[in-house]
Amino acid sequence: MAGGLTRRAFVRSAALCAAGALACRPRDSRAGEGKGGPLKIGIRAASLKMVGTPDVIRVAAEIPGITGVELQATAGQPSLRDPETVRMYRGEAERCGVSIPSLAGVWDRGVKISSPNAADSLRASIRAAEMLGSGVILVAFFGDDAPDMAKEASYGPVASMLRGVAKDASDAGVILGLENSLSPADNRKLVDLVGHPAVQVYYDLHNMDHYGHGAQAIPGVALLGKERICAVHVKNGDKLIEEPGPIDWPAAFRALADIGYEGWYIYETGHPDTADCIEDTKRNNAFLQKHVRMPFSMGSRNP
Repeated sequence: MAGGLTRRAFVRSAALCAAGALACRPRDSRAGEGKGGPLKIGIRAASLKMVGTPDVIRVAAEIPGITGVELQATAGQPSLRDPETVRMYRGEAERCGVSIPSLAGVWDRGVKISSPNAADSLRASIRAAEMLGSGVILVAFFGDDAPDMAKEASYGPVASMLRGVAKDASDAGVILGLENSLSPADNRKLVDLVGHPAVQVYYDLHNMDHYGHGAQAIPGVALLGKERICAVHVKNGDKLIEEPGPIDWPAAFRALADIGYEGWYIYETGHPDTADCIEDTKRNNAFLQKHVRMPFSMGSRNP
């Protein structure tokens, strides 16, 4: 290749340039369609290496099969705590025909789920989600930040806080999706203790393995059931989803189909740069379109 540019580098560069075009291309309403109906496939802004910029909407819109972007609520200057910034993101999403199904990064600086002001962070994120038409906010707590589900003194305050915020979420048409290091059984216990349909699990099978629950990752789908899973993260480290890894993804997709899951699949994949993410996501989309079976048509808000 002229100038010493390798073929892969050339492909990546061309992909990034194409995605950087100023105007969004018209979306094909059949894009992402799989067995049983159209797939809801989204990608995190962090995977695209474009956190905190509305340009991520336009870039994601250029990837065939991607119909949604998961944003970070507290990233950027100003962040999605600012109503004008929220309106700018929503306008860009509407212009490009892309959904914003979920918000991650919902904790303000220094706040975690056990903090006295945790509810304030969640309510601020709920307001942004409602304005964006997002159905889920990702409520993350891992390791030492996660409650000990064997000790009521540890999990009780967390369940109480979530129960208190659940009505605000429900009124806004938003689900609090818990993503954490707990086992599927402990996630079920926590969600059932809260006892409100606006508090569910944002299921990440890869995390289940990472935190020592690998053998329960796929059986956990049936244990939690459709009524407790509001969204699913799909990842395989920095490898393609089709490559060998800790999760048997075809089996995972079958388990999700068996419970009638019809929500979003959001990539949380690892990449060195935006162009590499675009190239790999095309391959990952082809894999999902082969293995995911959607039972119903895409809804307008809730995943």
